[in-house]
Amino acid sequence: MQLGLGLGHRVAATPSGGALEAEGPNGMDHRRRIFLLGTGFVARHVSIPLLQQGWHVSGTCTTSLKKNQLRTVGIDAHLFDANRHKLTELETLRDASHVLVSIPPAYGIGDPLLNLHQELHPLLNYGNLQWLCYLSSTSVYGDCGGAWVDEDYPVNPRTESAKSRYEAEKGWTHFGLSLGLSTFIFRLGGIYGPGRSALDTLMKRKDLSENQKRRDSRDFYYTGRIHVADICQAILSSIANPNLGKIYNVVDDYPAPRAEVFAFARDLISRRYPEMVSDFNHVSLGDVQAIIGEKCVSNTRMKKELGVQLIYPSYKSGLQSIFDSWSSSL
Repeated sequence: MQLGLGLGHRVAATPSGGALEAEGPNGMDHRRRIFLLGTGFVARHVSIPLLQQGWHVSGTCTTSLKKNQLRTVGIDAHLFDANRHKLTELETLRDASHVLVSIPPAYGIGDPLLNLHQELHPLLNYGNLQWLCYLSSTSVYGDCGGAWVDEDYPVNPRTESAKSRYEAEKGWTHFGLSLGLSTFIFRLGGIYGPGRSALDTLMKRKDLSENQKRRDSRDFYYTGRIHVADICQAILSSIANPNLGKIYNVVDDYPAPRAEVFAFARDLISRRYPEMVSDFNHVSLGDVQAIIGEKCVSNTRMKKELGVQLIYPSYKSGLQSIFDSWSSSL
């Protein structure tokens, strides 16, 4: 089955033999109602296969434009800003059998949803919830000097953002336990996919964002990344195996320096559009010799326990797929 939106060619197998399929009268199983707290890049993509299988998908967003876009594809979208609105306005949350949390912590505030614990707990304590997943980041490990790290490696978050992520991980783990659930914590590498990749950055000739400028000095450190199609695989596999809730690194097989990734992307584009190469000088490329630093994140647990077979095991196959999908008339 296609994941849709150019994600890939297959989804992860469901060991329970079709646990993702809808059941019950009128084609709707009330045990298959997912609520996306934050319907961003990842959540939008994972909603596609679920909608195709008859799930009821609800989610939050912060603008009317996004709300209309999400409803167009079949998502029951709700305007919600965790820093301004009350959770009691999300009445359908109490009916959720599955909840995916992808709202990031806010600077100086922490996880805005956990700050609403007194409202959140009663909404989800109706006995309906079967699965809870929080999308975190491999940034919680900090700089490990280029060492390979797995989920048992001591965390050492350095930035305020990473520290907030780790606090949120602990908060959602404890919240799940209060509901009798084992929370899935997915530590994601750098997320890319159609419309959001090194190729898109180069082709759009965008000025570097503040985050990208801060990363310039670390262009040659090892970092992990993951195609959104493979994140979707991990999420779908965890839904099919709800008792396996724990921490999982969700990254590909090939940690690589950012400069190496952009050099490969530039090479792909230059083969077809050589006249554009001169426009890419704003991206730091240089000699792609890796400096020992940052970390190489292991995905062994994800592949072994969740049975994920990566569609895009390296940035090369992921970027090649995105590039091949582009029209030759760019």
